[in-house]
Amino acid sequence: MASSRAHVQIETISAVAFSPAEIVRRRFETWPGLKVETVEVMRRTSFEYRFRAPCHLLIAAEVGEREGGETLLEGLPRSDLRSFSHKLTFVPAGHDFVGSQKPRALTRITCIYIDPQGPLTDPELRFSEIEFKPRLFFDDPTLWETALRLKAQVENRSLMHRQYGEALGILMVHDLVRVNGNSDLVSAPADRGGLAGWQQRRLAEYIEEHVSDNIPLAALSQLVQLSPYHLCRSFKQSFGMPPRKYHSTRRIERAKQLLATRELSITTIARVVGFGETSTFTAAFHRLTGQAPSRYRRNLD
Repeated sequence: MASSRAHVQIETISAVAFSPAEIVRRRFETWPGLKVETVEVMRRTSFEYRFRAPCHLLIAAEVGEREGGETLLEGLPRSDLRSFSHKLTFVPAGHDFVGSQKPRALTRITCIYIDPQGPLTDPELRFSEIEFKPRLFFDDPTLWETALRLKAQVENRSLMHRQYGEALGILMVHDLVRVNGNSDLVSAPADRGGLAGWQQRRLAEYIEEHVSDNIPLAALSQLVQLSPYHLCRSFKQSFGMPPRKYHSTRRIERAKQLLATRELSITTIARVVGFGETSTFTAAFHRLTGQAPSRYRRNLD
């Protein structure tokens, strides 16, 4: 195990440096302990890149085609692989990552920077203690899908939901542990009698994706291979509330985000988050927040 690292200000870390810098277009978004950046090379000219930071870096290369050049990730042999589209690269914190490229196609990548001590990590996972191995140009369908979902949050900010981004970050952290070969830590239950780590991840992500739907208890039970009785008991132990209340809470949190969008009426927001009647939405919102949606919106000013 590696020694515990200091907390990283993820918003201020140095991103992957490109030379010449003017050939790339970049966009980014941050969540607690997580920064996601999209990078597009705008000209088919040779360039170099370099990275070293006290955070982990996962790179998802949607387009990576080069006529010449090489990549060096500390701890691994040099690679002159010419085609690495749809490949992932993982750079552990403190490792050097350098390379050069004469592109055959305009490079397009997503860089995901992860604080080893960030708030997205469950203490039971012991994420900051893990000695991660460098990985260059590898495949993992689950990590790839999560990376693309995070990219979509950066590119479609009007549709961005903070809690969904955080849920994706939690999922990615656990999958990095799995890929690193520490699956025993991933499957360890967070508390005695509670859900295992993979069960918590799967339930949280499913509820976030279906927050506006009616979710039968049987559907949640099937996701984590538990009976409805054991699911309810373990869910409350791990999340601090029953599944139905957790689902309602996530709906209201989504509604709070939408209330900041003045173009949407309260009736529309009620429908978007899954309430058939505005009165039902207002009652549920008041029950959980102590105020009506209209008053909450006024207080935002």
